[in-house]
Amino acid sequence: MAGPRIRTLIVDDSPFVRTILRTALSQHPQIEVVGFAGDGVEALKKIASLKPDVVTLDVEMPKLNGIGVLERVVGKAPVGFVMVSTLTQAGARVTFEALQKGAFDYGAKPKTGGFAGLPQFRARLHESVLGAARAKGRRRRPTAPTSCSTAPSLPPNLQRGWVVVIGISCGGPPTLTEMLPTFPRDFVPILITQHMPAQFTASFAKHLDDACSMTVREAVHLDRPKPGTILVAPGGKHMKVVRQGANLFVHIEAGPKVSLHRPSVDVLFESAARSCGARAVGIIMTGMGSDGAAGITKMRQAGAWTIAQDEPTSVVYGMPKEAVKSEGIDHVLPLQKIPYAVAKLMQRGVKPSPATA
Repeated sequence: MAGPRIRTLIVDDSPFVRTILRTALSQHPQIEVVGFAGDGVEALKKIASLKPDVVTLDVEMPKLNGIGVLERVVGKAPVGFVMVSTLTQAGARVTFEALQKGAFDYGAKPKTGGFAGLPQFRARLHESVLGAARAKGRRRRPTAPTSCSTAPSLPPNLQRGWVVVIGISCGGPPTLTEMLPTFPRDFVPILITQHMPAQFTASFAKHLDDACSMTVREAVHLDRPKPGTILVAPGGKHMKVVRQGANLFVHIEAGPKVSLHRPSVDVLFESAARSCGARAVGIIMTGMGSDGAAGITKMRQAGAWTIAQDEPTSVVYGMPKEAVKSEGIDHVLPLQKIPYAVAKLMQRGVKPSPATA
C-alpha cells in the first residue's frame, strides 16, 4: 500500500550533480523531488518554504557549506539529511563531522552521468532517503560519549579467548563514536562490520581511533585480534574471524555480496559462531534491512551471548528488529547500557548449556 511520497530537496552547487541525483531519485515511486538549491543560503530558504522530508546535502558549497546548514537546521525542523560526498579522504573526514552534527547518512557524489543508471548507486541513494524519512521524527540528537555506561576493565584470566563482534549500518558512525570510547584500553578484541564504501573505512577507523582508548584501525588479511584493538572491516570486502589451532586470525575476502552487502554482518557473525563458539558476544545495532539476523542466530545457537540495540536508541530499528524476530537475541538494551552489559556477560562466563541450565 503506497503512503505519502517523500518530499526531497536536492542541494548541490553543481547543476550536473543535481541532474544526476534528480534522475536517480525520480526512479523510486515513493520519492518526489520538490526542489533544488545551489548553495547553503538558498538551501535554508528552500527548507523553510518547501518543508521537505529529506534533503540531500552537498558538503562544499559557496556562501554556506553543508556543515553550516546542519548547524542551523538540525533539532529545529523535522528534516532528515543525507550528505552527498566525494569518495576521498578529505570527503570522508568532513562526512563524519556531518554525521556527528546530525546528518542521517551519506552517499557517493556521482562522477559521470552513467552513475544514475548504476543499480548500486540508485539502491544506496534510495535506501538513504527512505531511511532518513523514517528516522527524521525520532532520530536521537548527537550526544557525548560519556552518556554510555563505562565498560569495566576485566582481569586477564576473564578476558582470555573472548571476542566481541558488532554489526551496524545506517546511523552507525555517530552510534559507534558514542559507544566505543567507553571500553577501556585493555578490553578484549572487538571486530566491527559497518556498511560503508571502501574509500571511507580507513578514515572512519582513524576517526574512531582519535576518540577511543582502544586502538582502532581498518583490518587487513591475517590480522590477529588482540586485546586493546578494534578492527573495522574494509569497505567492499567481507571480514571473517578464523581459528587456526589455538589462535584466531582475520580473513579479508572479496566474493559476492551476502544479504545484499559486502562487507556483510552475516559473514562476520557466522564466522564467529564457527570459530569462537560460546566465548563471544555478538551485538547487532542500528541499520536498515536484515543483514546479521541469520548470523547472530547462529552465534546464539553456538552458545554466544547476543545483544540487540533497542528501538528507542536506534536511528533505524531494522537490523535489530529482524534479529529479535529470528530469536537470535538474549538481551535487548538501550545503547547507553550495552558497554557495561558486554563486560558483565563475560564476567558471568560461558553461557550454561540448555542441558545444564
